[in-house]
Amino acid sequence: MAESGSPDRTWYLVLEGATDVVTRSRDFARRALTAWKWLPAVKEEDRDAADDVLLLVSEVVSNACLHGGGPNALRLDCTDERLRIEVTDANPAPPVPATRRPASERGRPGGHGLLIVDRLARSWGSRSVPGGKCVWLEVAVPAPLRSPEQ
Repeated sequence: MAESGSPDRTWYLVLEGATDVVTRSRDFARRALTAWKWLPAVKEEDRDAADDVLLLVSEVVSNACLHGGGPNALRLDCTDERLRIEVTDANPAPPVPATRRPASERGRPGGHGLLIVDRLARSWGSRSVPGGKCVWLEVAVPAPLRSPEQ
């Protein structure tokens, strides 16, 4: 498992072939949030924002485990206004939330974690990448951490 990070902008974690990838991904995201001053948070709403990021990382990495044959990598890219989370896996099929399935398939397992993603992320989606797909999502950076001109 290789990882790289900069307190300035982008952190990257290779997960292909790793074990316990959800815990590793959460720990990696927690280190990044600490470097970017999201943690420790003084205000409750800022702590909630950091907790939401950790939950979202867990959801998209878990989905890659359950539906994508395991995650290949996790990428965190933080700007002054948004944090983008990306997880790649080897399954080219896009994720489908349970609510977007045909009525006859809504009771089937899977897709329910995406309801959390849909609720907490400002936007999300997926795109094809060589050998699979990338599921991405974005959340707003807490107001105290934005640059003064934001």
